[in-house]
Amino acid sequence: MEVEASLNVFGEPLESCSDNPLTGFLRDGCCNTSDTDSGSHTVCIEVTKDFLEYSRFKSNDLSTPVAEFDFPGLRSGDRWCLCAQRWLDAYHQDMAPRVFLTKTHLKALKIIPLDVLRSFAVDLN
Repeated sequence: MEVEASLNVFGEPLESCSDNPLTGFLRDGCCNTSDTDSGSHTVCIEVTKDFLEYSRFKSNDLSTPVAEFDFPGLRSGDRWCLCAQRWLDAYHQDMAPRVFLTKTHLKALKIIPLDVLRSFAVDLN
């Protein structure tokens, strides 16, 4: 497995997205990715109730715990590394959650333009 460099969308060191719940394709708390991450779990989002409902409706239930995968289920206010394409799909449906750009992996830009992500940024002044 080849791990991508830990850089955010600005080319700076990638910041941790969440340790509680523990997130990331590599379950390291960051939106790091590798060549085996076909979903590109690279976008650090701020979970909302509306997004959880939208996601469940789209057959991606992120709110229900799954013990066998040590997944606690997400709640509003959590941070989570979401697949870039899932975020973009939600964007096109006017359901995209806000994002943390300093915690979003550079590889997300292969799927989502930076100006689109910027318009949903939590961490820009």
